[in-house]
Amino acid sequence: MAEKALELTDENFVETIGSGVTLVDFWAPWCAPCMVQGPIVEKVAEKVASRAKVAKVNVDEGRQAAGQYGVRSIPTLIVFRDGKPVQQFVGVQSEAQLVSAIEQAL
Repeated sequence: MAEKALELTDENFVETIGSGVTLVDFWAPWCAPCMVQGPIVEKVAEKVASRAKVAKVNVDEGRQAAGQYGVRSIPTLIVFRDGKPVQQFVGVQSEAQLVSAIEQAL
């Protein structure tokens, strides 16, 4: 079965990113570039499934998490290691770029 990106909310955000490496995609359903990024994030989730977590936050629902990390434009993708941001991207990113960022954080 293919791994899917986890759906995060303000309630489970801190707990989910707290340990290990997690890529978080901050997105919204009305954002056209986010619709391009979404399938790429799902492919990354499959590639790194055993080594890192991949998650998504709908900024309309996860305002607290988005605000905490200064998300102003979407898509914004942040790689966290043990709850701390180590790399951040704004705009659509390639699968290779994201997998590379996760591998650097591992």
